[in-house]
Amino acid sequence: MEAYSQDLRDRVLRALERGDRPTAIANRFEVSRVWVYQVRNRLMQTGQRGSLPIGGHRQSRLVGMESTLRAWLKETGDLTLAEMCARLAAHGIAIKVPALWHQLDKWKLTLKKNPTRQRARAHRRASRAA
Repeated sequence: MEAYSQDLRDRVLRALERGDRPTAIANRFEVSRVWVYQVRNRLMQTGQRGSLPIGGHRQSRLVGMESTLRAWLKETGDLTLAEMCARLAAHGIAIKVPALWHQLDKWKLTLKKNPTRQRARAHRRASRAA
């Protein structure tokens, strides 16, 4: 969802300065009455007439830890995500398992934990087809 245009904000603020009621302004410009109050309150509290920035880039908590994580995975091939989260917590980085998995996936650090089971599964499928 995009923010309303600055032109619309300025027209709403001019109508408020003229003394128009917020409900009438909302009906005239086809916006919600609550939004009219929000625009007015933002101007009164902070003096800003514009909208807040939407979205943006958030930097991962693991930015400087890629080499460390790669080393952990190299020395201990069967390290689980929960164990990695615990190790990171010991280093002062609090992160949840889904966020850790997402970052590892970005770095292409995926491990097949049980290749034997995968071969067995493929073998069973082959025997059923025959």
